[in-house]
Amino acid sequence: MRHGVRTIKSKFNIWAILSLIFIAIILIPNGLIAVNVFTESNENWQHIKEYLLKEYITNTVILISFTALFSMMIGVSLAWFVTMFEFPFRRFFKWALILPLAIPPYIGAYAYHGLINYTGIIQSKLRNDFDVTVNQDYFSIMNNQGAIFIFSIFLFPYVYTITKAFLQNQSSSIIENARLLGSSSFETFFRVILPISRAAIVGSVTLVVLEVLNDYGVANYFGIQTFSTAIFRTWYGMKDLDSALKLAGALMFLVIFILVLEKVSRGRRRFSFSTTKVRPIQPKKLKGVKAWLLAGYCFTVFGVAFLIPFTQLLYWAFLTFESVFSSEFIQLIYQSVFIASIASILIVIIALIIGNYTRLHKSLLTSLISRVTTLGYSIPGAAIAISIITIFVALDGYLADLYRTLQIEPVIILRTSLVMLVSAYIIRFLAIGYNAVDAGYEKMGNTFTEASRTLGFSTVKTFFKVDLPMMKPAIFGGFILVFIDVLKELPLTLFLQPFNFATLATQAYKYANDERVHEAALASILIIIVSGIFIFVSHKLLEKEPA
Repeated sequence: MRHGVRTIKSKFNIWAILSLIFIAIILIPNGLIAVNVFTESNENWQHIKEYLLKEYITNTVILISFTALFSMMIGVSLAWFVTMFEFPFRRFFKWALILPLAIPPYIGAYAYHGLINYTGIIQSKLRNDFDVTVNQDYFSIMNNQGAIFIFSIFLFPYVYTITKAFLQNQSSSIIENARLLGSSSFETFFRVILPISRAAIVGSVTLVVLEVLNDYGVANYFGIQTFSTAIFRTWYGMKDLDSALKLAGALMFLVIFILVLEKVSRGRRRFSFSTTKVRPIQPKKLKGVKAWLLAGYCFTVFGVAFLIPFTQLLYWAFLTFESVFSSEFIQLIYQSVFIASIASILIVIIALIIGNYTRLHKSLLTSLISRVTTLGYSIPGAAIAISIITIFVALDGYLADLYRTLQIEPVIILRTSLVMLVSAYIIRFLAIGYNAVDAGYEKMGNTFTEASRTLGFSTVKTFFKVDLPMMKPAIFGGFILVFIDVLKELPLTLFLQPFNFATLATQAYKYANDERVHEAALASILIIIVSGIFIFVSHKLLEKEPA
């Protein structure tokens, strides 16, 4: 037993070396962004700082503040209703309210703009059938208010899902005690549920804010000047990589500020059970008007956030199917599935290696490593893209010098390959795969691993023979979550895709950007259907898992 434990505690092994290499891959690009903020600036940066930076900051802060507020209101209220009350179609809404996550906000923006603009079905019906011409100012969503609406209705499931999961694990005695003390459902929600759910709510809202900061498609389509659109414009429009890096650095420091604020907002108060006998919350059965009002509220949110945009896109897809669907479109599907699969597999493998090392070696180093893995998801895609292309351009430069030394014709390899794009995906989405895998390791524990080591198996053999078979659900769950995010990802793919390579996301963006929204529908529908199926499967797997 001593030999097994001593081997597990050994700090320098293949797991440690690989983990440190992967962590370096994450840290180097982010370090490059941070360092560049303090380097000497050029005239473009001086112009941006003097005339444009204030607008970028103002628009970004407005978007994240109001989106956070509205998504919290919608998500928390839905989580409360679905958990605490029994009403018509509750079982359906319990998982259906997660489906808006299958619609990327930029695709939702295309659908809603096409729905309510001058040639959309609403205004066309009013003009043709009722002879009513409306004021265009009231039907325009191409502004900050419209963007807040889009972000709120398609991102609230983050808040809903996390808060619902937290509430489902609470003891029913909390609610019962509140009721015995004379509190109404309304008072119980504000005096009991909100305080104990504070950490879950703050954490989920932070995810929403990070998604808004990462957005490029909605802001660009609506013509809103944010950090992401500014980075793209500075990079491609001005051909100024240094200024783009400084904008990325400013955005990264804004993210760090938000994360610190989130940590402070959680507070030091902790709520835990005082007994091991915990009875889960039993929904209170509602009847009559109240029951149907809750069902109506859930259906309204589901309709606005999923049913309406999905139906609109489906209609456009039927209209344009013959003109869009071709051998090139089939190639587009293949490329999207291929790149998402490759990235997902690599991320899960890296997560397994890092997770295995951090669970078997508890120390300050492993604690730091586990935290660094989540860093990439906190940094918006535009910022990661800038740092990645800077590094790969430099690597191509070093390789060119090596080719000349060896008297070989220099060629550009890295920056024109999928390696650059996959590397960016790994940095951005490793946190998602790692969290799923880490949860699997925590559930599995170290008992079986230690027993295998005692019987003389090496750490590598133990990993393949013992750990992997027990980790299948976590591996599958992590793969699904990463696959969905890569499939929907726009900024990274748009910035770093090689020549003659496109995905469903970038093709939908290209059509919409060329004012061909109808043609963007088929690619958008496929993204939504695949994401929706995976979300449903993930939900069912989580529902079946024992607590």
